[in-house]
Amino acid sequence: MTRIPQETPGEPSPLNALTLDVLRRRTSMKWRTHPADVLPLWVAEMDVPLAAPVVRAVTDALELGDTGYPAGTAYAEALAAFAGKRWGWDDLAVERTAIVPDVMLGVVEMLKLVTGPGDPVIVNPPVYPPFYQFVTHLDRRVLQAPLGPDLRIDLGALEEAFRRAVAGGGRAAHLLCSPHNPTGTVHTADELAAVAALAERYGVRVVADEIHAPVVTPGVRFVPYLSVPGAEQGLALMSASKGWNLAGLKAALALAGPGAAADLARMPEEVGHGPSHVGVIAHTAALRDGTDWLDAVLGGIDHNRRLLTDLLAAHLPGVVHRPGQATYLAWLDCRALGLGDDPAEVFLARGRVALSAGTDFGTGGAGHVRLNLATSPDVLTEAVRRMASALT
Repeated sequence: MTRIPQETPGEPSPLNALTLDVLRRRTSMKWRTHPADVLPLWVAEMDVPLAAPVVRAVTDALELGDTGYPAGTAYAEALAAFAGKRWGWDDLAVERTAIVPDVMLGVVEMLKLVTGPGDPVIVNPPVYPPFYQFVTHLDRRVLQAPLGPDLRIDLGALEEAFRRAVAGGGRAAHLLCSPHNPTGTVHTADELAAVAALAERYGVRVVADEIHAPVVTPGVRFVPYLSVPGAEQGLALMSASKGWNLAGLKAALALAGPGAAADLARMPEEVGHGPSHVGVIAHTAALRDGTDWLDAVLGGIDHNRRLLTDLLAAHLPGVVHRPGQATYLAWLDCRALGLGDDPAEVFLARGRVALSAGTDFGTGGAGHVRLNLATSPDVLTEAVRRMASALT
């Protein structure tokens, strides 16, 4: 697979476009969970205006009254074109896709296809908290294969988890986070091929959550799981949600490898009624026409990664930060600060900064926080200043 270089951003960073006064007029979870004196750098929403092509597409749909039920393959075709241009992946088969309400509900539907009640689902903590919540609610059993000290997949731990998962002769799945949330790790082609080989050896089905795939640092190669050798039995979920800040416009795509096509075909038709038709229109427009906007955002996030490194060195030198290669999230090791297992609680109470608590991410999360970088440099600077003030 040959990686095609990303386009050069042609517009200023959207992260600099909105003031706090404007942002506080929003009514989404990020801006309504905490009081107005709190800087919210927790949930994965970006402080940006929407990409103009998305606004035009949604506005045109509303003016036309095009607000019925979703239909067709335009979303999948746009993703296939984006994947070919962005990642050099030319084998995304539109006929092996299906629209689902969002990535996590899509994960649930994929796990229903390849596991049964009580079956184990392997995850790699510290990892996105809804992995635990949705798997448990689905009446599956979470089995942890923690990341290694380098915050990468520990293949030895993964193999041991696979061995335990199938020891009783039942079915099992590996819920793979790629790129990884919260660490921002981008799995390499070799790592993913090794996962696929283990999955084949032990009969474990891989379901890859690739929602952060568009949000990768310039110069870093994202590798779709279904593109690696041995992943033919895999399933994946993708969406424009994180890359273009469209969480409130519900729509995602389930993708199947050649060996999983029959599984995807068994997904009930009614699942495809769950996505928003307007959401499908928005996601399609983002993938098809929003790459310049995306590149501008990625440039701003990359700037904020470097800025955060400098700010922590100056104000919170005890915090360990390994800048991620993907996502707009930063995973901060605060154990040296002596704030206990949940530093986020201290930063909120004393500094009025809302961060995600590391304890919610499972094994390896205690003493950590997750910080959302998708804001203006000014807000990020003020947030770190407030975090430092919480120590005095």
